[in-house]
Amino acid sequence: MSAAPVHAGERLDQFLVGQLSTTSRAQIQRLIADQKVTVDDQFVKASLRLRGGERITILGPPKPAPLRAVAEDIPLDIIYEDEDLAVINKPAGMMVHAGAGATEDERNRGTLVNALLHHFRALSGAGGELRPGIVHRLDKATSGLIVVAKTDDVHGRLAGQFSHRQVKKSYIALVHGWLKQDRGTISSSISRDRQRRTRMTTRSGGREAVSHYFVQRRIDSQYGKFTLLEVRIETGRTHQIRVHVSSIGHPVVGDALYGAAREIRQKNRPAISLARNFLHAARLEFQHPRTREQVSFSSPMPLDLVEFLGQISG
Repeated sequence: MSAAPVHAGERLDQFLVGQLSTTSRAQIQRLIADQKVTVDDQFVKASLRLRGGERITILGPPKPAPLRAVAEDIPLDIIYEDEDLAVINKPAGMMVHAGAGATEDERNRGTLVNALLHHFRALSGAGGELRPGIVHRLDKATSGLIVVAKTDDVHGRLAGQFSHRQVKKSYIALVHGWLKQDRGTISSSISRDRQRRTRMTTRSGGREAVSHYFVQRRIDSQYGKFTLLEVRIETGRTHQIRVHVSSIGHPVVGDALYGAAREIRQKNRPAISLARNFLHAARLEFQHPRTREQVSFSSPMPLDLVEFLGQISG
């Protein structure tokens, strides 16, 4: 492309923003920094002032900035900490580690990893640069307990316990409808949904997954019927509890991805909704990697879930 005389005095990056409507200024500046833009066959800076009449050539697409974990001063609810590990009570709405997004800020801000980097001097590196300390995960919309490793040795020992199903994990979930049995086991395999890649499914094989549920309370409310469950999982597949209870016709309240209504309506009453899934990692038990002592931790149901229960029960 050529710069017309009318563009004389304009910065190169500003000129390209006007010419490439689908490319951001940051992407254009990255193109120039990566020497993917020439002006009259010369590599130049983004701040170059055009004279008008130059020949501008784009040599290739911009390279995305590398995703990296960064320390952020974010409050943490630390349930337990020693020289080997920490147990954190993660709030709903916090991603465990960086994910996909359009910009670095969107992908890599406000995560549990970022908070951990600020609060702890050392974390294991076994999970890679984006996942320091992370042995297992919780969904963004799920609150509750997660164990973090401070050394590679502890990380390996904890990961071994998870893979050998020696870690006991219990969740509290509120689901739509009444389950007929007081307890049961769902052992349907889980795979990625081929039509909707953000979902998992039990319909097309996949990896083995086992969830045991125990009815804590059946609720016959002004907004319909609900069941409060304790769910213990043997495996840790993506979205496991959410997929399993939905597969038997009882989706987690608030989980629109797996069939729950975004708003719960009842005639002559205002609609109510929950801003996240009613799913909380309430108990975690494992063998301490160094002391070999069996340790157990618990987290009470968060206030937003307690208040929602009050809404439907009142």
